[in-house]
Amino acid sequence: MQDKVQEVEEILDKYLTAGKILSQVRGEAADKIKVGAKLLDVAEFVEQRTMELGGKPAFPCNLSRNDEAAHATPMAGDTEVFGKDIVKLDMGVHVDGYIADAALTVDLSGNKDLADASREALDAAIDTVKSGVNTAEIGAVIEDTIRDKGFKPVANLTGHGLARYQAHTPPSIPNRHIGQGMELQAGDIIAIEPFATDGAGKISDGSFTEIYQFIQKKPIRMPAARKLLKELKEYSTLPFAKRWLTSSKIDLALMQLEKAEIITSFPVLKEVGGGMVSQAEHTLIVTEDGCEITTR
Repeated sequence: MQDKVQEVEEILDKYLTAGKILSQVRGEAADKIKVGAKLLDVAEFVEQRTMELGGKPAFPCNLSRNDEAAHATPMAGDTEVFGKDIVKLDMGVHVDGYIADAALTVDLSGNKDLADASREALDAAIDTVKSGVNTAEIGAVIEDTIRDKGFKPVANLTGHGLARYQAHTPPSIPNRHIGQGMELQAGDIIAIEPFATDGAGKISDGSFTEIYQFIQKKPIRMPAARKLLKELKEYSTLPFAKRWLTSSKIDLALMQLEKAEIITSFPVLKEVGGGMVSQAEHTLIVTEDGCEITTR
C-alpha cells in the first residue's frame, strides 16, 4: 500500500513539474510574440527552453494565427513573421511522459474582446470543476460565457483528458451545450480549452500539415520509411514536427508511413467562415471540492 501511495505521489509530482516548466516558458515566449518577430524563432525558443528547464515538448509549439484555430507550427527554415495577427500560443511539456498542456492568445490585431472571451470562458469553466461535475455543465458554462461576450464557441473543438504519453484521452470537454457528458472524478487530469470566434463557429482541416503522430506498429518495406520509424521512437505516441526530423527523403517516408496507417497527420484547423479565433487553456487535476491548476 505504501508503495502505491509513493507511486501516485511521484506521478503527481511529474505532472506538477511539467506544469511549472510550461508556465515559465509560456510567459517568456508570449513576450517574444511581436509584430515582425519570426514564428520559427518563437517556436524553437519554446521547444529549446522547455528542454533547458528539464522537460520535453509534449507536442510541437503551435502558433496559430487569425482564422487558424490549431495545429499550425513553422516549417524548417520558415521566414514568416508575425503581423497584426491574433496569435494562439499552444504548447505542451512532459516529464517522463506526464503532460502539461496550456494555451493563451496574444492579440496583435486589436481584437481584445475576442481574446478576453476565451480566457473568461476558461476561468468560468475552472470555477465549475470538482469531482462529480458533468462535462456537459462545463460546456454550457463555456458557451454561455462566450456568447455573453458577443461571440460563438468553436463547436467542434473540445478539451480532453491527459495520460502518460497520450496528449488526448477521454473525457472530452465540450465548448458548447450538449445533451449528455461524463462525470468527472477526483484524480482526473484534464485540459479545458475554450475557442471563441467571430465566424461561423466551426473548423475544418486546412491544406497545410507539419505535425504527425505515431499510432501503430506495422511492417513497412521502404528503407527510408524504416529509417524514419527508428527516429520516431524518441517521440513515443506524442506528436512531432516534420522540422524535428533528420532522416533523408522525409516527405516520401512520411507519405508512405501515413499511407500504411503507421502515423497520422494533423492538418492546420481553420475557421470555416474565415472568422478570427481566440483560445485559452489550462491543465487541471480534479479534486473532491475543486481542482488544482498545474499550468497557472
